[in-house]
Amino acid sequence: MRFVFCGTPSFAVPTLKAVLRAGHEPLLVVTQPDRRSGRGMQLVTPPVKETALAAGLPIVQPEKIKNNLEFRAQLEALAPDVILIVAYGRIIPKWMLDLPPFGNLNLHGSLLPKYRGAAPIQWAVASGEPVTGVTTMRIDEGLDTGDILMQREMAVAPDHTSEDVFPLLAEMGASLMVETLDGLAAGSIRPVKQNDALATHAPILTRDDGRMDFSQTAMTIYNRWRGFQPWPGAWTTLHGKKLIAHRLMPFETGALAESSANLAEIHIEQDRLFVACGDRTWLEIVELQLEGKRRMTAAEFLRGHALKPGDRLG
Repeated sequence: MRFVFCGTPSFAVPTLKAVLRAGHEPLLVVTQPDRRSGRGMQLVTPPVKETALAAGLPIVQPEKIKNNLEFRAQLEALAPDVILIVAYGRIIPKWMLDLPPFGNLNLHGSLLPKYRGAAPIQWAVASGEPVTGVTTMRIDEGLDTGDILMQREMAVAPDHTSEDVFPLLAEMGASLMVETLDGLAAGSIRPVKQNDALATHAPILTRDDGRMDFSQTAMTIYNRWRGFQPWPGAWTTLHGKKLIAHRLMPFETGALAESSANLAEIHIEQDRLFVACGDRTWLEIVELQLEGKRRMTAAEFLRGHALKPGDRLG
């Protein structure tokens, strides 16, 4: 098929490469503008742009697309068979939805209708899902509400973080998009309407999503830490300073697991640091970083910080 590809981050790169390998004809790659980022505010090129440049593909980077008459005229002149959308980061306007005969196809990082929204992979891991997956769908004017074309599942290991899951789903989704294009061309795919009653929402992450709530169980906090890597992570405060938990482990065996304490209360056992959580569960903080200090193990931290019985986090 003759296609226009819209995508920005590394998650979208495997799909672009896969449809090129499959022999589909690229007309244009659309990606977000280069942005300044990091402490040095260096200009950063989107991974999709780097891939397109390496392949010698035409690229545009419009700041806005909804009422961009120049961009609209460019796409209408190209008259693509299909527009592929993978983590592009912009709402697709109706004129663009109506343009190609095969529609605007999206690769979404969840098993829709679960986890509609901007951060499906993070929220699936944070919710402790044992299985997630990818969906190809035809975009409509709603938020991830379009008809499902194909889906593929993947098991999530108990220690997987979202950083582990992202590249796995990106590769799985790339091959699924190729299969979807083949199926649409052959007329073998029957779109399936989503069951809105089963929908869950995966909103964009905020800094506060990383704040640990010790009224939750240790496993709940641990799963949220897994899901919210690398940002916003898991954090709390100690004596008024921000404390980042870089590695956590729910602790459910031994004498400590049978004891109880006030929520968020610290317990020190030899060189290990535990905190009391909801439902009489305990969380071990294995690696941490106090505001203004370097990242270190709990043992290193305890050697340099005199904590008292009854000290609490948060």
